[in-house]
Amino acid sequence: MHNTDIVITGLQAWELGMGSNCKNLAIEFARQNRVLYVNPPKDRFTMLKNKRKADVENAQFLYQASHNLWVLNPVSVIESISRLPINFLFDMLNKHNNKLFAAEIKQAIQALRFQNYIHFCDSDMFRSFYFKEILKPALSIYYTRDNLLAVDYWKVQGKRIEPLMMKKSDLVVANSPYLAGLAQRFNKNSYYVGQGCDLQAFSPHRVSLVPDDIAHISPPIIGYIGAIKSLRLDISILLHIAKHNPQWNLVLVGAEDEVFAKSDLHLLPNVWFLGKKSESELPQYLMKFDVAINPQIVNDVTRGNYPRKIDEYLAMGKPVVATYTETMSYFREHVSLATTPQQWIQFIDDEIHNNTPEKQQARMHFAGLHTWENNVNVIYDQISNLLKK
Repeated sequence: MHNTDIVITGLQAWELGMGSNCKNLAIEFARQNRVLYVNPPKDRFTMLKNKRKADVENAQFLYQASHNLWVLNPVSVIESISRLPINFLFDMLNKHNNKLFAAEIKQAIQALRFQNYIHFCDSDMFRSFYFKEILKPALSIYYTRDNLLAVDYWKVQGKRIEPLMMKKSDLVVANSPYLAGLAQRFNKNSYYVGQGCDLQAFSPHRVSLVPDDIAHISPPIIGYIGAIKSLRLDISILLHIAKHNPQWNLVLVGAEDEVFAKSDLHLLPNVWFLGKKSESELPQYLMKFDVAINPQIVNDVTRGNYPRKIDEYLAMGKPVVATYTETMSYFREHVSLATTPQQWIQFIDDEIHNNTPEKQQARMHFAGLHTWENNVNVIYDQISNLLKK
């Protein structure tokens, strides 16, 4: 797809200092098309807490982030209605929010002279719900990469709104077969399109620095990188790993929630919480791992989740042990998938002692198939197929 205008709305701001599928897709779209990336608008509750006041005062309304890619910072303040239980009141206020939000997008579209544009919505089911009717894009695409309806924040209205959003969209694309299957119930034009990985950043040949806070930790290092949240990670597995093998050092890189902050993991001398790091630093930490892990707790949030960290681990050639889920079975040839605490210990021990250069190359080759270019090309194919219909 070439020389097409694309408007992207989603859940994450462009300036957010963490990995984002939506940002990576926007960058790849912009290689051959013009892209407007729209940051989420401020909501009244957040503004009252003054958390984004400085950002609002200093942000440019519209600026060019790179070739073919612009970022819009909305200035309107929308009502905080996500957990409003009364349907007709939610719909009335949500339409008001959508109109405010869309008016600013229209300004940017006119300034950039976008025409016959595609609207690509990254799971922004509430704030973008009426955009097909208000903005009248040539094509509306809904992107699902997490089962948001399993999260409390989205449950009240999301169970009603997301199926309607999928149904009205021209195309639904998902980064896991599980999520594509869920979407198929509401829109027959729903497809699995794969997942991308920043292979340029996660390359063992590009890492030369060793961060000070991990340099002194002795091997073997069993490491995890990502958000450390009890909704997604199994604390009992981490405790079992650390207690069963005190000679292993368990290193966790990422911001932890309150449950983890109060857990017994902090009492163990071989468990290291290194905190949140910038995206550019993550390969440096991963390089020091002897085995990389993803001990997911199995629930409706994680069951269909495609953890992009697995591709990042493999791209660095690292041995990986992860919790078995339906989606993780895709990685079974290159990742040891555990279902019991005993298997976790066995598989980690096996990976420590049986890692070889051949296995490292196989992992890197497999991850190399999951480029953002390949991911976007599958999306282009689905758009082309839909237009032919």
